[in-house]
Amino acid sequence: MLIIIIGIFLTISLLLSVLTRVWLVAKEHKKKFQILARTDSLTNIYNRYGFDEFAEKMIQKNPKTHFVVALLDIDDFKFINDIYGHNYGDRALKNLADSMKTFFPSDALLGRNGGDEFCILLPNCTFAEADIQLQKFTKLPKSFSYHGKEHVFYISLGYAEYPTFASNRSQLMRCADAALYEIKLHGKNGCMAYREGLRSGARKQLGFAFKDISEHLPGAFIIYRADKKDDELIFANDEFLHMSGYKDIDELFRLTEKSFRNLIREDEQQQIESSIWEQIDNGNENDYIHFHLRKADGTYFSVLDHGRIVESPQYGKVFYVLFMDWEDMHIRYNDKFAR
Repeated sequence: MLIIIIGIFLTISLLLSVLTRVWLVAKEHKKKFQILARTDSLTNIYNRYGFDEFAEKMIQKNPKTHFVVALLDIDDFKFINDIYGHNYGDRALKNLADSMKTFFPSDALLGRNGGDEFCILLPNCTFAEADIQLQKFTKLPKSFSYHGKEHVFYISLGYAEYPTFASNRSQLMRCADAALYEIKLHGKNGCMAYREGLRSGARKQLGFAFKDISEHLPGAFIIYRADKKDDELIFANDEFLHMSGYKDIDELFRLTEKSFRNLIREDEQQQIESSIWEQIDNGNENDYIHFHLRKADGTYFSVLDHGRIVESPQYGKVFYVLFMDWEDMHIRYNDKFAR
Protein backbone atom coordinates (compact mmCIF):
# COMPACT_ATOMS: atom_id res chain seq x y z
CA MET A 1 0.00 0.00 0.00
CA LEU A 2 2.86 2.32 0.86
CA ILE A 3 4.48 1.62 -2.50
CA ILE A 4 1.25 2.52 -4.29
CA ILE A 5 0.99 5.82 -2.36
CA ILE A 6 4.60 6.65 -3.12
CA GLY A 7 3.99 5.83 -6.80
CA ILE A 8 0.93 8.08 -6.93
CA PHE A 9 2.88 10.88 -5.20
CA LEU A 10 5.78 10.58 -7.65
CA THR A 11 3.37 10.51 -10.61
CA ILE A 12 1.61 13.64 -9.38
CA SER A 13 4.94 15.36 -8.72
CA LEU A 14 6.17 14.46 -12.21
CA LEU A 15 2.91 15.66 -13.75
CA LEU A 16 3.09 18.96 -11.85
CA SER A 17 6.71 19.36 -12.93
CA VAL A 18 5.77 18.78 -16.57
CA LEU A 19 2.82 21.16 -16.36
CA THR A 20 4.98 23.81 -14.72
CA ARG A 21 7.57 23.41 -17.47
CA VAL A 22 4.86 23.66 -20.15
CA TRP A 23 3.45 26.78 -18.48
CA LEU A 24 6.88 28.42 -18.28
CA VAL A 25 7.64 27.62 -21.94
CA ALA A 26 4.21 28.91 -23.00
CA LYS A 27 4.77 32.07 -20.98
CA GLU A 28 8.19 32.57 -22.56
CA HIS A 29 6.75 32.02 -26.06
CA LYS A 30 3.93 34.44 -25.33
CA LYS A 31 6.48 37.04 -24.24
CA LYS A 32 8.50 36.48 -27.43
CA PHE A 33 5.39 36.76 -29.60
CA GLN A 34 4.41 39.97 -27.83
CA ILE A 35 7.86 41.39 -28.55
CA LEU A 36 7.67 40.28 -32.19
CA ALA A 37 4.20 41.80 -32.53
CA ARG A 38 5.61 45.17 -31.46
CA THR A 39 8.91 45.03 -33.36
CA ASP A 40 9.69 45.94 -36.97
CA SER A 41 11.41 42.89 -38.46
CA LEU A 42 13.66 44.87 -40.84
CA THR A 43 15.06 47.48 -38.45
CA ASN A 44 14.60 45.77 -35.05
CA ILE A 45 13.04 48.87 -33.51
CA TYR A 46 9.38 49.23 -32.50
CA ASN A 47 6.73 49.13 -35.19
CA ARG A 48 3.85 51.62 -35.20
CA TYR A 49 1.78 49.48 -32.83
CA GLY A 50 4.63 49.06 -30.34
CA PHE A 51 5.71 52.70 -30.49
CA ASP A 52 2.19 54.03 -29.95
CA GLU A 53 1.58 51.64 -27.04
CA PHE A 54 4.75 52.49 -25.13
CA ALA A 55 4.63 56.20 -25.93
CA GLU A 56 1.09 56.31 -24.57
CA LYS A 57 2.15 54.56 -21.37
CA MET A 58 5.19 56.82 -20.86
CA ILE A 59 3.18 60.02 -21.24
CA GLN A 60 0.25 58.80 -19.09
CA LYS A 61 2.66 57.70 -16.36
CA ASN A 62 4.41 61.09 -16.36
CA PRO A 63 1.76 63.61 -17.48
CA LYS A 64 3.67 66.62 -16.14
CA THR A 65 6.97 65.67 -17.77
CA HIS A 66 8.08 67.32 -20.99
CA PHE A 67 8.37 65.05 -24.05
CA VAL A 68 9.44 65.72 -27.62
CA VAL A 69 8.17 63.61 -30.51
CA ALA A 70 9.93 63.68 -33.88
CA LEU A 71 8.66 62.27 -37.17
CA LEU A 72 11.12 61.80 -40.02
CA ASP A 73 11.31 60.17 -43.41
CA ILE A 74 13.80 59.67 -46.24
CA ASP A 75 13.66 62.30 -48.98
CA ASP A 76 12.75 60.85 -52.40
CA PHE A 77 12.70 57.31 -51.02
CA LYS A 78 10.68 56.04 -53.98
CA PHE A 79 13.46 57.37 -56.19
CA ILE A 80 15.91 55.07 -54.34
CA ASN A 81 13.60 52.07 -54.75
CA ASP A 82 12.93 52.74 -58.43
CA ILE A 83 16.58 53.23 -59.39
CA TYR A 84 18.44 50.80 -57.13
CA GLY A 85 15.70 48.32 -56.24
CA HIS A 86 13.80 47.54 -53.05
CA ASN A 87 16.68 45.55 -51.52
CA TYR A 88 18.80 48.70 -51.50
CA GLY A 89 15.86 50.74 -50.27
CA ASP A 90 15.71 48.32 -47.34
CA ARG A 91 19.41 48.91 -46.74
CA ALA A 92 18.79 52.64 -46.51
CA LEU A 93 15.97 52.04 -44.02
CA LYS A 94 18.10 49.72 -41.88
CA ASN A 95 21.08 52.10 -41.95
CA LEU A 96 18.84 54.96 -40.86
CA ALA A 97 17.44 52.91 -37.96
CA ASP A 98 20.98 51.88 -36.93
CA SER A 99 22.09 55.51 -36.92
CA MET A 100 19.10 56.37 -34.71
CA LYS A 101 20.08 53.65 -32.22
CA THR A 102 23.65 54.92 -32.10
CA PHE A 103 22.85 58.63 -31.93
CA PHE A 104 19.95 58.91 -29.46
CA PRO A 105 20.17 58.08 -25.72
CA SER A 106 19.08 54.68 -24.45
CA ASP A 107 15.86 56.02 -22.91
CA ALA A 108 14.65 57.36 -26.30
CA LEU A 109 11.77 55.41 -27.81
CA LEU A 110 12.42 54.59 -31.47
CA GLY A 111 9.87 53.34 -33.98
CA ARG A 112 9.14 52.78 -37.64
CA ASN A 113 5.66 53.94 -38.60
CA GLY A 114 5.79 52.07 -41.88
CA GLY A 115 7.40 52.64 -45.27
CA ASP A 116 10.22 55.17 -44.86
CA GLU A 117 8.67 57.06 -41.92
CA PHE A 118 10.21 56.81 -38.45
CA CYS A 119 9.32 58.28 -35.06
CA ILE A 120 11.27 59.19 -31.93
CA LEU A 121 10.04 60.00 -28.42
CA LEU A 122 12.51 61.85 -26.20
CA PRO A 123 11.45 61.79 -22.51
CA ASN A 124 12.35 64.53 -20.01
CA CYS A 125 13.15 66.81 -22.90
CA THR A 126 12.06 70.30 -23.93
CA PHE A 127 12.09 72.02 -27.31
CA ALA A 128 15.28 73.91 -26.45
CA GLU A 129 17.07 70.71 -25.40
CA ALA A 130 15.87 68.73 -28.42
CA ASP A 131 16.54 71.38 -31.06
CA ILE A 132 20.33 71.08 -31.25
CA GLN A 133 20.17 67.30 -30.99
CA LEU A 134 17.61 66.85 -33.76
CA GLN A 135 19.28 69.43 -36.02
CA LYS A 136 22.57 67.58 -35.62
CA PHE A 137 20.99 64.19 -36.39
CA THR A 138 19.29 65.56 -39.51
CA LYS A 139 22.63 66.83 -40.84
CA LEU A 140 24.47 63.61 -39.95
CA PRO A 141 25.71 61.89 -43.18
CA LYS A 142 23.57 58.90 -44.14
CA SER A 143 24.22 56.44 -46.95
CA PHE A 144 23.81 52.93 -48.30
CA SER A 145 26.19 50.82 -50.37
CA TYR A 146 25.38 49.89 -53.97
CA HIS A 147 27.88 47.74 -55.89
CA GLY A 148 30.73 48.88 -53.65
CA LYS A 149 29.91 52.59 -53.85
CA GLU A 150 28.34 54.65 -51.09
CA HIS A 151 25.22 56.62 -52.05
CA VAL A 152 24.16 59.46 -49.79
CA PHE A 153 20.53 60.08 -48.86
CA TYR A 154 18.84 62.78 -46.82
CA ILE A 155 15.97 63.04 -44.37
CA SER A 156 13.30 65.53 -43.39
CA LEU A 157 12.26 65.80 -39.74
CA GLY A 158 9.48 67.57 -37.88
CA TYR A 159 9.07 67.66 -34.11
CA ALA A 160 6.77 68.96 -31.39
CA GLU A 161 6.77 69.31 -27.59
CA TYR A 162 4.36 67.96 -24.98
CA PRO A 163 2.57 69.55 -23.15
CA THR A 164 3.40 72.91 -24.76
CA PHE A 165 1.47 72.21 -27.98
CA ALA A 166 -0.39 68.98 -27.22
CA SER A 167 -2.41 67.51 -24.38
CA ASN A 168 -2.00 63.85 -25.43
CA ARG A 169 0.11 61.54 -27.57
CA SER A 170 -2.17 61.58 -30.64
CA GLN A 171 -2.24 65.37 -30.76
CA LEU A 172 1.53 65.46 -30.26
CA MET A 173 2.04 63.14 -33.25
CA ARG A 174 -0.23 65.33 -35.40
CA CYS A 175 1.80 68.42 -34.49
CA ALA A 176 5.07 66.69 -35.42
CA ASP A 177 3.47 65.54 -38.67
CA ALA A 178 2.47 69.13 -39.48
CA ALA A 179 6.08 70.27 -38.99
CA LEU A 180 7.34 67.44 -41.21
CA TYR A 181 4.80 68.36 -43.89
CA GLU A 182 6.02 71.95 -43.78
CA ILE A 183 9.62 70.82 -44.34
CA LYS A 184 8.51 68.76 -47.36
CA LEU A 185 6.79 71.79 -48.84
CA HIS A 186 9.93 73.89 -48.47
CA GLY A 187 12.47 71.74 -50.24
CA LYS A 188 13.01 68.77 -47.87
CA ASN A 189 16.40 67.90 -46.30
CA GLY A 190 15.79 69.83 -43.10
CA CYS A 191 14.49 69.93 -39.55
CA MET A 192 11.61 72.03 -38.20
CA ALA A 193 9.80 72.47 -34.89
CA TYR A 194 6.03 72.72 -34.75
CA ARG A 195 4.60 76.20 -34.25
CA GLU A 196 1.09 77.58 -34.00
CA GLY A 197 -0.67 77.81 -37.34
CA LEU A 198 0.86 74.75 -38.99
CA ARG A 199 -1.62 72.20 -40.22
CA SER A 200 -1.05 68.54 -40.83
CA GLY A 201 -1.40 67.93 -44.55
CA ALA A 202 -1.89 64.85 -46.66
CA ARG A 203 1.82 64.25 -47.19
CA LYS A 204 1.09 61.31 -49.47
CA GLN A 205 0.38 63.92 -52.12
CA LEU A 206 4.13 64.58 -52.13
CA GLY A 207 5.04 60.90 -52.23
CA PHE A 208 4.03 60.10 -55.78
CA ALA A 209 5.92 57.24 -57.34
CA PHE A 210 8.66 58.51 -59.60
CA LYS A 211 8.48 55.32 -61.65
CA ASP A 212 4.71 55.63 -62.14
CA ILE A 213 5.14 59.11 -63.57
CA SER A 214 8.20 58.29 -65.66
CA GLU A 215 6.54 55.35 -67.37
CA HIS A 216 3.57 57.48 -68.45
CA LEU A 217 5.52 60.43 -69.80
CA PRO A 218 5.29 60.75 -73.61
CA GLY A 219 8.87 59.93 -74.50
CA ALA A 220 12.14 58.21 -73.73
CA PHE A 221 14.35 59.88 -71.16
CA ILE A 222 17.32 59.39 -68.88
CA ILE A 223 18.76 61.16 -65.86
CA TYR A 224 22.48 61.57 -65.40
CA ARG A 225 24.81 63.58 -63.20
CA ALA A 226 25.63 67.02 -64.63
CA ASP A 227 29.36 66.75 -64.00
CA LYS A 228 32.04 67.01 -66.70
CA LYS A 229 34.24 64.47 -64.93
CA ASP A 230 31.56 62.17 -63.50
CA ASP A 231 28.56 61.97 -65.87
CA GLU A 232 27.05 59.03 -63.98
CA LEU A 233 23.84 57.56 -65.39
CA ILE A 234 21.19 57.51 -62.66
CA PHE A 235 17.94 56.44 -64.33
CA ALA A 236 16.35 55.47 -67.65
CA ASN A 237 12.66 54.85 -68.22
CA ASP A 238 11.25 51.80 -70.03
CA GLU A 239 10.63 53.69 -73.24
CA PHE A 240 14.30 54.64 -73.49
CA LEU A 241 15.38 51.06 -72.77
CA HIS A 242 12.98 49.74 -75.42
CA MET A 243 14.06 52.33 -77.98
CA SER A 244 17.75 51.55 -77.49
CA GLY A 245 17.42 47.78 -77.07
CA TYR A 246 18.58 47.37 -73.46
CA LYS A 247 16.65 44.63 -71.68
CA ASP A 248 16.79 46.46 -68.32
CA ILE A 249 18.55 49.27 -66.51
CA ASP A 250 21.22 46.94 -65.12
CA GLU A 251 22.28 46.01 -68.66
CA LEU A 252 22.37 49.69 -69.59
CA PHE A 253 24.58 50.46 -66.60
CA ARG A 254 26.85 47.50 -67.32
CA LEU A 255 27.36 48.15 -71.04
CA THR A 256 27.89 51.89 -70.63
CA GLU A 257 29.80 51.66 -67.33
CA LYS A 258 27.12 54.07 -66.06
CA SER A 259 28.53 56.91 -68.16
CA PHE A 260 26.43 59.08 -70.47
CA ARG A 261 29.56 59.67 -72.56
CA ASN A 262 29.57 55.99 -73.52
CA LEU A 263 26.11 56.35 -75.08
CA ILE A 264 27.54 58.74 -77.66
CA ARG A 265 29.26 57.41 -80.78
CA GLU A 266 33.01 57.57 -80.15
CA ASP A 267 33.88 59.92 -83.02
CA GLU A 268 31.21 62.40 -81.78
CA GLN A 269 31.90 62.31 -78.04
CA GLN A 270 34.24 65.29 -77.75
CA GLN A 271 32.20 67.52 -80.05
CA ILE A 272 28.85 66.65 -78.41
CA GLU A 273 30.13 67.13 -74.88
CA SER A 274 31.69 70.47 -75.81
CA SER A 275 28.44 71.54 -77.45
CA ILE A 276 26.38 70.60 -74.38
CA TRP A 277 28.58 72.49 -71.93
CA GLU A 278 28.95 75.47 -74.26
CA GLN A 279 25.17 75.85 -74.33
CA ILE A 280 25.01 75.51 -70.54
CA ASP A 281 27.76 78.09 -70.01
CA ASN A 282 25.83 80.46 -72.32
CA GLY A 283 22.68 79.99 -70.26
CA ASN A 284 20.78 77.76 -72.70
CA GLU A 285 20.88 74.69 -70.43
CA ASN A 286 21.44 72.10 -73.17
CA ASP A 287 18.86 73.11 -75.74
CA TYR A 288 18.71 70.55 -78.61
CA ILE A 289 21.57 68.21 -79.56
CA HIS A 290 21.71 65.82 -82.52
CA PHE A 291 24.03 62.77 -82.32
CA HIS A 292 24.24 58.99 -82.72
CA LEU A 293 23.27 57.00 -79.62
CA ARG A 294 24.65 53.56 -78.78
CA LYS A 295 22.21 50.64 -78.73
CA ALA A 296 22.63 47.51 -76.63
CA ASP A 297 23.90 45.51 -79.65
CA GLY A 298 26.69 48.03 -80.30
CA THR A 299 25.05 49.71 -83.28
CA TYR A 300 24.03 53.37 -83.30
CA PHE A 301 20.96 55.32 -84.30
CA SER A 302 20.38 59.03 -84.82
CA VAL A 303 18.65 60.91 -81.98
CA LEU A 304 17.71 64.43 -80.98
CA ASP A 305 17.97 65.14 -77.26
CA HIS A 306 16.54 67.98 -75.24
CA GLY A 307 17.81 68.45 -71.69
CA ARG A 308 17.46 70.57 -68.61
CA ILE A 309 19.58 70.78 -65.48
CA VAL A 310 17.77 70.21 -62.17
CA GLU A 311 19.17 70.62 -58.67
CA SER A 312 18.67 67.39 -56.71
CA PRO A 313 19.25 67.17 -52.93
CA GLN A 314 20.55 63.64 -53.43
CA TYR A 315 22.82 64.02 -56.44
CA GLY A 316 23.50 67.73 -56.83
CA LYS A 317 23.02 68.96 -60.39
CA VAL A 318 21.51 66.36 -62.74
CA PHE A 319 20.42 66.34 -66.38
CA TYR A 320 16.87 65.32 -67.31
CA VAL A 321 17.16 64.44 -70.99
CA LEU A 322 14.33 63.59 -73.40
CA PHE A 323 15.26 61.63 -76.55
CA MET A 324 13.56 61.48 -79.95
CA ASP A 325 14.44 59.03 -82.71
CA TRP A 326 15.65 61.32 -85.51
CA GLU A 327 14.61 59.07 -88.39
CA ASP A 328 11.26 58.17 -86.86
CA MET A 329 10.56 61.84 -86.17
CA HIS A 330 11.28 62.79 -89.79
CA ILE A 331 9.06 60.02 -91.13
CA ARG A 332 6.19 60.95 -88.82
CA TYR A 333 6.35 64.69 -89.52
CA ASN A 334 6.89 64.25 -93.26
CA ASP A 335 3.82 62.00 -93.43
CA LYS A 336 1.83 64.48 -91.37
CA PHE A 337 2.65 67.52 -93.46
CA ALA A 338 2.37 65.63 -96.76
CA ARG A 339 -1.35 65.07 -96.18
